[in-house]
Amino acid sequence: MVEPSNDLQRHLQLLSAQFAERLAQELPELAGKAQLLRDANDQESQRQHLLSLRDQLHKLAGAAGTFGFVSLGQRTQALEQQAIRWLDALQQEQQGLHDFIADLQQLSQQQFQIELAQESTPATPKTAKSSSATHCIYILEDEPTIGENMRLTLSNFGYQAEHFTRIADLDAALQRQLPDALVIDVNLPGEAQTGLNYAAALQQRLDEPLPLLVITTQDDFTTQLEAVRAGAMGFFSKPVDIPQLENRLERCFAQQYGEPYRVLIVDDDRELASRYSLVLRSANMLVEALNDPADIFSHMRTFNPEVVLLDVNMPGCTGPELAQIIRLNDDWLRVPIIYLSAETDISRQMSALLKAGDDFVTKPISDNALVAAVFARAQRARLLSNALSRDSLTGLLKHADIKEQVAIELERALRGGSQASVVMLDIDHFKKVNDSYGHPAGDNVIRALANLLRQRLRRVDSLGRYGGEEFLAVLPECPPEQAQRIIDEIRQRFADLRFIVEGTEFAVTLSAGISCTDADISASELLERADRALYAAKESGRDRVCQAD
Repeated sequence: MVEPSNDLQRHLQLLSAQFAERLAQELPELAGKAQLLRDANDQESQRQHLLSLRDQLHKLAGAAGTFGFVSLGQRTQALEQQAIRWLDALQQEQQGLHDFIADLQQLSQQQFQIELAQESTPATPKTAKSSSATHCIYILEDEPTIGENMRLTLSNFGYQAEHFTRIADLDAALQRQLPDALVIDVNLPGEAQTGLNYAAALQQRLDEPLPLLVITTQDDFTTQLEAVRAGAMGFFSKPVDIPQLENRLERCFAQQYGEPYRVLIVDDDRELASRYSLVLRSANMLVEALNDPADIFSHMRTFNPEVVLLDVNMPGCTGPELAQIIRLNDDWLRVPIIYLSAETDISRQMSALLKAGDDFVTKPISDNALVAAVFARAQRARLLSNALSRDSLTGLLKHADIKEQVAIELERALRGGSQASVVMLDIDHFKKVNDSYGHPAGDNVIRALANLLRQRLRRVDSLGRYGGEEFLAVLPECPPEQAQRIIDEIRQRFADLRFIVEGTEFAVTLSAGISCTDADISASELLERADRALYAAKESGRDRVCQAD
């Protein structure tokens, strides 16, 4: 397990020190409550004191182990279970209760040391990757023509691609700078080892494995199994359809470098919430911590979390009750809810999950386990959200959503005094592609254009599939002359792409129309102007970009 970074370790130690100060106050409080329990002379008074002790022990049992006080966590958890048993059977022998009180009073007199677990949040990999905004791809292909064609095509998509014919040359490049992904051929006749053997050994010696795509003339089960064991995230038979390969690269990067997952923590224990926040932020997640359950609505609306972590036992409103409140709102039905609690009773855990919730994690939880649990839930939640709100073929916004972006950017442009451009693009003679090469080939062309647009446009730009083979782009703070240059370059890059179907190679072009915001135009008129400009480009011979009059 990789050791945590020095900065993260210092912050974790600081939180543990703060928790130790809290213990110096809470443990004597437990002894005082134990004395009150000893002095109680009726069952109702005993019950109230036991309830108070149970709640405080429960909170300590969950937090102590997390902050490194392992023995204390185990002791308080055992005492919590005794408190629960005495609550269930106050009529039993009094000597047992006296022993429980003595254990509580002894607890406050003992010195507990921090016993930090070895497992912690992984640090940032030591080997540096490319710092460029453009993804860097290394290609190992012994046939120069194939490798160069792949390099040029990936460059057209906007990647920084480098081609190597020998393992020694690739090794030398890896010593200088790690790429963002590797594309490796299985068969390397001039080498002492196969591409897969080399890739497997390379991944083992890196601090963090690289996304790996494998190309080969062998598509049998054994080769694919070997590729998976080497960490392959894509497997392509020769001749390689490079737009399909690029689509897989895009998916890898979307998963690896996408927007940080948003996590909302609801826990009345401020120190514990602070620690969870620190650990998750160190794993590149956006985190908000909430100590008062009554503030849930504003945080859900403004922060829009992808995962909610809930403490089960909170004063005034329990975790399961808060989870049910969240589930009353249809907009939040897809948000996973993970309970975090020291509760070990399976029946109580199941009861909480049946009311509302998706997972139950028992405190104390290691940093790595916390990150893994949250990451897995957030990843699935985002995939589901994208499946519902985005076009399934391209991953771009659907028709209604991209139209809404036109209205939003028009309003923003008018308010800020800037210009925004709206671009409507259409694939030329797309029906001929479907008729000649089949609908799967047509889908591949659509995906390729979507990925090219995503690579070549800015993050602030909005992209959507307007319908069929038609796309819509909204470019804020972009006058029409600048939009013309950008879209025309994309047009040229798209025309340079080569698609392969059963050994047959073909190319496709696109046409585009551009309209621009002004003070006297509505969102619908913007779209109509862009559509008319697109029609003019089609009428003028296609494979061109026209601006609205």
